[in-house]
Parts: sequence; structure tokens; C-alpha cells
Amino acid sequence: MRTYCIFNCYRKFFKNVQTRKYSSNFEYETKIENIRNIGILAHIDAGKTTTTERMLYYSGTIRSMGEVHHGNTVTDYMEQERQRGITITSAAVSFPWHGTQINLIDTPGHIDFTMEVEQSLAVLDGAVIVLDASAGVEAQTLTVWRQASGYRVPRILYLNKMDRSDADVNNCIRSVREKLQATPLMIHAPVTKEGKLIGLIDLVTCEEVIWTQGRGQNYVRRKVAEKQDGKNWEKIMNSHRQLIDTLSSLDDQLAEIIIQQDSLDNIEIPQINDAIRRCTLKMSGFPILCGSSYKNIGVQTLMDSIVSYLPSPLECNRIYKSFDSELAARAFKVQHDDQRGVLTFLRLYSGEIEKGQKIYNLAREKSEQTGSLYVALADEYRPVDKVTAGNIAVVSSLKTTMTGDLVTSTQTSAKRARSQLARWLQKPGAEELMLPSARQRLQALDTQPSTEELAEVLLGIGTTVPEPVFLCSIEPPSAAYQSALESALAELKRKDPSLRVSTDDETGQLVLAGTQGMGELHLEIIKERIIREYKIDVELGELQIAYREQLLGEAKSTLDVDRKIGSVRQAVKLTMSAKTVKGISQDKILKLDKSGESAANLSHVHPRTMSALQQGVRAALQHGPKLGCPLVDVQVTLHWLELGRGTSDSVLGAGVVQCLRKVFEEAQSAVLEPMMSLQVVVPESHSARVTADLARRRADVQQVNTRHGNKVIECIAPLSELLGYSSALRSLSSGLASFSMELRAHRRMSPHDEHKALKHVTGF
Repeated sequence: MRTYCIFNCYRKFFKNVQTRKYSSNFEYETKIENIRNIGILAHIDAGKTTTTERMLYYSGTIRSMGEVHHGNTVTDYMEQERQRGITITSAAVSFPWHGTQINLIDTPGHIDFTMEVEQSLAVLDGAVIVLDASAGVEAQTLTVWRQASGYRVPRILYLNKMDRSDADVNNCIRSVREKLQATPLMIHAPVTKEGKLIGLIDLVTCEEVIWTQGRGQNYVRRKVAEKQDGKNWEKIMNSHRQLIDTLSSLDDQLAEIIIQQDSLDNIEIPQINDAIRRCTLKMSGFPILCGSSYKNIGVQTLMDSIVSYLPSPLECNRIYKSFDSELAARAFKVQHDDQRGVLTFLRLYSGEIEKGQKIYNLAREKSEQTGSLYVALADEYRPVDKVTAGNIAVVSSLKTTMTGDLVTSTQTSAKRARSQLARWLQKPGAEELMLPSARQRLQALDTQPSTEELAEVLLGIGTTVPEPVFLCSIEPPSAAYQSALESALAELKRKDPSLRVSTDDETGQLVLAGTQGMGELHLEIIKERIIREYKIDVELGELQIAYREQLLGEAKSTLDVDRKIGSVRQAVKLTMSAKTVKGISQDKILKLDKSGESAANLSHVHPRTMSALQQGVRAALQHGPKLGCPLVDVQVTLHWLELGRGTSDSVLGAGVVQCLRKVFEEAQSAVLEPMMSLQVVVPESHSARVTADLARRRADVQQVNTRHGNKVIECIAPLSELLGYSSALRSLSSGLASFSMELRAHRRMSPHDEHKALKHVTGF
């Protein structure tokens, strides 16, 4: 009896403890042509994490499937992710599938964590865009699509949740054409029985794939036949011909075969698959697949398509071939682990990395010693001695390497790669090496860069951090925790480049700035992480909007300083002016007057003096005359400069700030507020109340569509009116509505709204 009680006790204990069993039969070394580095991208709640979990299960990497709503999935391993049921940080996993190794990164769908997506996209070879089949292309889908286009990442689309009664394939295809401006290649069609999804039709092979008993592991393929399937066969054949016809208009090789055969019916399956692959890699067409990850249908065929249509590391990343066989790897994630310390995730493009190897960081121009070497399965790390090109490595002990940095083996390797890339850029076809994100950087330059400078820019391309839209103060429980809090924030900044930390000049408070999207959730997660991971019971101040200021006019002022500090005479005389110039780039903010006497006076400005002037200008632009917010679209002109011998750079910088404050006050400024693109999905029964509430929030409604009994309201609204909108919308719609938003632009406020903002910020 006692033995039974003990056994029963242990049985209950193990039942309640969360366990994840990983299969150990995974051989890591794979030929580079059999590797696929992909990401899963989508709007929030489209099913990215569920799809990833099924892939791990069917590949044999895990022995039991977790669910997002149970909080036991492999890739959502943070406590905040499990509590909220959303992905906050990207997670890397590797698994085998039919002789191929898939390195997959599951990314967040929430706009607050869009920087995680941006960092991941910089190192991906391909991506799966997951769509909710009942909603089609949603707001955040557009954002991740634009991000993927910026890094020229080939994509396939997966219509998830096909089991829902309101799933609509035709609506999804239409939204892909209209919203994404992409050519869809319909590879699958759903198969339903008595209103339930049971499988799909493969329109390439004209086979019916039906999932039978079990947890989605068992499925049967059957060739569709005219005698057996009748009208259905005719419909499938028409869709098959339509797919080939679309492919022939995009792919010359397939068009040549069709012309030779003079028919669409005798094209071999390998020829169709090759054409789909070529179109996918060129991004002229995008395969669309169907399934329901939650119901365990269509995941295996999705993995087959990843292997068949998305590129291997050899078919992309031409820039990094300039390193030849030397190590070239880019850091895309920094994470703190309690046992292992700071871990840096590296995507290897060429060469290999070994445990304890010395590496050279091109961005920081420093050498560092790596510690242990791992491969990752979400939050599980397996020690290895070596990781080869095409894979994702996790290294410990790096102190200065940050997200977006490129590393190689030695400084000599870096110089050799730059020279090699510069030579390639002089040859025809160099345009293919230019990412859209690189072009944006180059357009901001004053002069046409040399090929060496161009190579420097291309190798240095990292992620672009958007401007903050929310600010709030952060306070430790007592002064004793101040140093610990600053260290915690420094670590979090390395992990999350979108987090800005500064010190308020007047109050001495630490100020957090959240970028993009709602920001509220982003800052709340930061607070929870400091409390949970660093054991500091911090408090956040009231959330403030990150307003901007813009000059209304043009002004000019002279400052003359001549005083003795200690035993040194400090003398500065300068004349400066400022005016508004729309869309001015950072390197053109300070301009030297090239006319008349000014040209002669400024012709011999020392580079060190120029650097001090630029620092002073940057400091002055951080505080506008009206609200103390950063000034935007301002060009400053230096007309005259006299500098006494021995005058320090700090005195010159302070003089620039003082002079420009006078200039800004004379020119006067207007306040700009962040405007958000807001999309609200609400049942028609509650839409009138939500629309009336949006009108009160100064929202400008752009478009209202109907989708499966819901109203989709697209509008532009000021961020200041959307604080706490999540709770308000829940109350208005009885919890049935959802919304998403992202920063659109900063817009000038009306005098009445400006007065309200001034009163709210200053208190008078």
C-alpha cells in the first residue's frame, strides 16, 4: 500500500512538471547545399509558434507537441511569453527534414517587437509568411513583407487556419495581389468533408493528400483520376493548367518547354518544381500553400516546400563570398543566460568557428576571444567544438559585439574582403550586390562614394533602429540599486537595440524610450524583465509621448565668449543660423558658409574643431525652444568662427549650444506629434460605438471594409489619443475587437492641441 502511494505521488509530480523531451538522434554536420536558413513571419496570432512546434514534432526533434495557450511550446520559453501567449523574442531552432537541415527562427508578430524581426531578417536566406486564412493580409503582414523586401529575402506564403468556417482562399489570393503587389502561385487547394478540413490537393502533382488517424503523422497521397473524381478532377486540372500558365509568363525556361511541346498538359513535375523554385528565388512569384497547424494538417507539405523552393546558403549572400574560405559571420541576437553569461547568436556565411577562437569585429575594429560554442534549440544549448558555414552558432564571453556586427577571423581577413568586394563593385552586374537597405544609406551621403567606401557600407549594413515614440522614467527602489539598474539596462540595450536609455539633464532621472508600435507593452516587458531577471524592484513613471519640434522661420545669432577658467583664457566668437530643410540627412545638418568673407574665415577649420562643432549642434538639436523635444528637419549654417589659442573643445561645444538656443528662440517652433496607422477589426454589432470613439480620439478614418461579419476600420490617429486604447477597445466591444498600429509620420499639431500637450507635459 505504501509503495502504491509513493508511486502515485511521483506519477502526479511528473504529470504536473513541464518536461520537454528532445530527440538526440540529430546529426549536426550537414553539407551546405542541404541547409535552409529560414524565418517564420506573420501578423500577431496567425499561428507562427504553433507551426514551428509542429515542425519540430514531425521532424522528430521533440517527442510531444506543446500549445501556445498551455504555455509549453519550445520557442516561447520566456515567462512573459508563456503568460501572455505571444512571442516577444526570436528563437532559433534546428531540425532535420528528408536529408536537409532547417535552421528556423520564430519571430514575434507584435509590432512592439518589430526590431526582433528586423534583426532576424538580416541573416535569413528565405522566409515563410504565415497568413490567417480567414483574414488574409493584415496590417503587420504588410510590415514584415516590406522588411523582407528590404533584405531581398525569397518567401513562400502559408495559409494557416484553413479549418475555420470563415477561411477564404480566394480572398487571401486577392489580398496578396492587391496589398502585397505580389504574383501568387497557388500550389495547394483545401479538401473538406462535411465542412471539416481533412487534407489538401497538391496542384503540382495533381495528388490528393489526406491526413488520417494520429496526431497528423499519418497521411496518404492518391493521384486524382478522371473516372473516380469526375467534376472535381476537371476543376483540379484547370487549376493545374492555370499554375503552369502563370509560371510560363514568369519563367522563360518553362515557356520554352511549353512552346516546344505546344501543350500545357505534358509538362513533367520536376520541370514545374524547378520553375517554381526559379520564380521564388527571383521573387517574381510566391508559392501559396494551405494547411491548419493547430489541426495538424499541411505542416509536412510546408516543410517539403521549404526544402524544394527556398534557397540554400550557396544561392545567396554574394557579398560574403568576398571572404572566400575565411570566417564571415553576423551577430543577430544577444541574450543573457544565468548559467552561461552573455550569449551571442552568429549566422555563419563562410568559413567555420571553433570553441575558444579569436575573432575580429569589423564594426568595432576590435579583436575578441570567444568562450564556449553551442548550437541552439530555443533555450536549450548543446556544446560543440566547431560550427561550419551556413549554420547558426551561439558563442559566449563576447563583451563588445552587438546585434548587426560583422565578425571575421583576423583584421587581415577583413581588409582582404573589403578589397575583393571593391573590385567586384567595379564590374558589370554589381547592382545585384546592393540591398534596398544599402541604397537608402548611400542616398544620405553628400558625395558619390568610392568603391572602397561602398564596400565598407555594404559590409557594415546592420539594422536601422526606428525613432522612439514613447518615453518614461525608470526608478530603482533605493539609491543603493542605482548602479545595478544601470548595469541591467546596459545589458538589455545589447540584447534589444530598439531600447533607448538616457539621463534627463534637469532631473538626473534615467529615461527609457520605446520605439515603434504601441511601445506600452515593450516598456512593460522591460520592467518585468528587470524585476524577474535582475531582481530589482523598479518603478516606471507616467508614459510620455515622444513629440518633435520644427522651426517655423529662419534666424541668425552671434555669440562672443571670452573668459578665464583657471589659468587658461577661453575665447570663442561664432555666428550661426538655422532653417527648416525637409528630409535632411544626418551628415548634412551642419553646413559651412562658402560665400565672401565667411569662406576665407572657415577655410582652415581643423577636423578636431569640426568634430566639436558637430557634437555641439547635435546636443542643441535635442532640446527645442517650446517643449524641450528634439528638433527635426533643421539645417544649421556656420558663418563665422574665431577660436582663441588653448580654447577647449568642451567650451566650443557649449558655445555652439548657447548660440543655437538663441537662434531657435528667434526662429520659433511648432510641435509635431506622432501619427499612427491604426487598423481595428470589430464585429458589426459593436462597430458604431468603436467608430464614435475613434472620432473622439481625432482619428481620420481612411477606409472601412467588411470581412466575415466584421468591420475592418483603417485610420490615422495621434498616438497621444491612443494611450491605454487596448483596455478601452475591450470595454467598447465586449472583448471581441482587436487592433494593430505602427508609426506613420510626425504631423504638426493645431494650436489648441499643442496647448493641451504643453499643459500636460509642463503642468502649466
